[in-house]
Amino acid sequence: MVLVLTRSYFSQGTNGKLVCDGQFICKTIELPWKENQKGISCIPEGYYLLRKRYSQKFQWHIEVVAVKNRSFILLHPANNAMNELNGCIAPVTKHSGAGLGLQSRQAFSLIKKLVYTALEQSAVVSLIVQS
Repeated sequence: MVLVLTRSYFSQGTNGKLVCDGQFICKTIELPWKENQKGISCIPEGYYLLRKRYSQKFQWHIEVVAVKNRSFILLHPANNAMNELNGCIAPVTKHSGAGLGLQSRQAFSLIKKLVYTALEQSAVVSLIVQS
């Protein structure tokens, strides 16, 4: 299964649209692009694998694997990229500004179900990030 994240870059955050097999899944928010600097930048465009991950803070969520010079890049709920993200990707139902979104938990629930179902069927799940 291949997810495609198409981004628009702004100084206050990055907004995206996530699709799978041509079907719209949700919008996304991220930090602005700042040359892949840890904690203040979104990740570089490219091809990544996704996997399940558990933490006390986020419970079960999704990890973006093998991001160059970065670790623990996750897909998890957040509505304000600048206040709630450190390089991760937050699914949202609707954009409300640059790096801002609404109803993130609802959007995350959709993407989590889709990804986890594919992984449980032994599918490889990948993410293509592009502009």
